[in-house]
Amino acid sequence: MAERKYNIAMCCDFFYPQLGGVEFHMYHLAQKLINQGHNVIIITHSYGERMNVRYIANGLKVYYIPLLIVTRETSFPTVFSSLPVLRKIFIKESINIVHSHGTVTTISHEAIIHAATMDIPTVITDHSLFPFNSISHILVNKLLRFSTTLANRLIAVSQTTKENLCVRTGRNPSDCFVIPNAVISADFQPRAINELRSISQNKIRVVIISRLFENKGIGLLIDVIPKLCSINPDLNFIIAGDGPMFIDLQQMIEINNLEERIELIGSVPHEKVRDVMIRGDIYLHCSLIEAFGTVLVEAASTGLVIVTTTVGGILEVLPDDMAVYCHELTSKCIIDGVNKGIQKFQSLKQKQNANDDIPFQWKFHKKIKELYNWENVAIRTAHVYDIVYEEQKKYPLSMLEKIMLYYSKRLDNDDGVFSRILYALCCTVDILYLLFLDYIWEPRENIEPAIKWNRKSE
Repeated sequence: MAERKYNIAMCCDFFYPQLGGVEFHMYHLAQKLINQGHNVIIITHSYGERMNVRYIANGLKVYYIPLLIVTRETSFPTVFSSLPVLRKIFIKESINIVHSHGTVTTISHEAIIHAATMDIPTVITDHSLFPFNSISHILVNKLLRFSTTLANRLIAVSQTTKENLCVRTGRNPSDCFVIPNAVISADFQPRAINELRSISQNKIRVVIISRLFENKGIGLLIDVIPKLCSINPDLNFIIAGDGPMFIDLQQMIEINNLEERIELIGSVPHEKVRDVMIRGDIYLHCSLIEAFGTVLVEAASTGLVIVTTTVGGILEVLPDDMAVYCHELTSKCIIDGVNKGIQKFQSLKQKQNANDDIPFQWKFHKKIKELYNWENVAIRTAHVYDIVYEEQKKYPLSMLEKIMLYYSKRLDNDDGVFSRILYALCCTVDILYLLFLDYIWEPRENIEPAIKWNRKSE
């Protein structure tokens, strides 16, 4: 563990009360960093009446800034108008590390830009994989390249995500660390051992928990499930999740008269996910794009045999003995994968019964507990903080150097002269705006420091 203790600002448009992978990552990482003696705040946009400053578990302070929301809880990009608010928070909280999460959120980008202008070391974690085949993706990647020009280091949740991130940002791979997600394994325990041993295995239950979008492979599922049900009369499905393709699933069930074999239960709170998972034997994941796949770790921790596609960083997540991989995004491959998963599950059960061994589900759980824990993630993240803090202290950049970096260094010729001039101009405006705030509008000495929460270190 790092001896130096930091005041850290984690910034993202996505946080509680919205629930998702990025939100849980930020929350659990923040809690472990707090337990290690660091001070952590979260900066996000307001959610309805949830505004201003709130405290949640363990004294974690959250700043809910009132901003205009455009789509899917992403705030409207302004670049410069957020500087007065973020600057005041950074000064008030004595922030010496800014850690942004996500590359499709406005606050993440703007926090990195303004923190770099203020000479605060910066880190950004990417939780996604982005293609390069649409105008929106190209624009997001241009913005990312701009905002990460002065970011000290990047973090990716998988090796595949790292490669994708380095291409999108034009940064050297040595500037990017791979730190995977983790789970609270105690929240994803299998059934009790005596209960697992007493279950009569007449039916095989396949669990699917996903946002019901096309990129999650729901179209594949709609095609595959009726075929699997006709092949395997003892196969049942439990599907949890919500989204635009919920109606498509309902129609598939009605058309094929599968009401008795498919349970469609809608959205499930994260605290209830384990309750759904332990009802199954196999977890099916048909995602078409995936940076890491935390849900696969959660499912494996509860003892489910995993059947999954191999897109993105999925192959990096689980040992081969826990999973069956579908290397092609076709119905045939998914069907073959599920059949292999059934065979794998039955083989593990037979081996367990023959040897009077502890249930394989608990062996899976133990392995996941060893591989993925938030304590390790926090330690590795704090190590990155040490690197960027020392780097910033040893090699501070002048205003002119920052402007020139935006114009030339770290930006290749693909950006074009016009883009590079625009980048440098934005940097110049941000610097001048900061000087105006520092010396005219609200000098730093007039900003009262925040009172720190009295916490106990573990």
